[in-house]
Amino acid sequence: MAEQSTHTGIEGGGQASGHVSPAVAYEAAKLGIWTFLATEVLLFGGLFTAYIVFRLKFPETFHKDYVHLNRVMGAVNTVVLISSSLTVALAIASIRNGKQKLLKLYLSLTILLACVFLVIKYFEWTEKFAHGLYPGTDIFFSLYFMMTGLHGLHVLGGMLVLGAMLVMAGRGKFSESYHTPVEISGLYWHFVDLVWIYLFPLFYLIG
Repeated sequence: MAEQSTHTGIEGGGQASGHVSPAVAYEAAKLGIWTFLATEVLLFGGLFTAYIVFRLKFPETFHKDYVHLNRVMGAVNTVVLISSSLTVALAIASIRNGKQKLLKLYLSLTILLACVFLVIKYFEWTEKFAHGLYPGTDIFFSLYFMMTGLHGLHVLGGMLVLGAMLVMAGRGKFSESYHTPVEISGLYWHFVDLVWIYLFPLFYLIG
């Protein structure tokens, strides 16, 4: 009887103690990334709140300084990031259909677009430095360098994550039935793009 109970227990609990269902793993991963993004929303939400408060307090300073920003570079970077959201979405769609080559292509394009964004931001920042505009110039440029710099770090982090996905894709780690890491990485990248969609009008368009 004891042997039968033990045998039954192993049969009934073998799956629970062995492998986790892909559906359960996917839901757990989604919960994890959404929890992480919630903390990121709080971080940027605090900075956006600070922007609004100081803008209401120093409207003349904000109006005087925003004209020094290069709206062309800002607009180009907006197009670049929106395009990168499209390519990462296409990467996810590709692996869902089991298309490995397209996955690697679209991940590479996303990383390339992210690199273009950072290069443009580099030239934009150096242009400000050349005109004597630094983080400590006034409250407007303190917020500008802090918020765009923090966003730039997130772009860099996203590039590293997507780069890891590209390496894993090259090793054949993903398939039509397993692509959770790619989807989670894409969700993070969409968040990074969304933050810029708010940053661009706040700094470049509102005078």
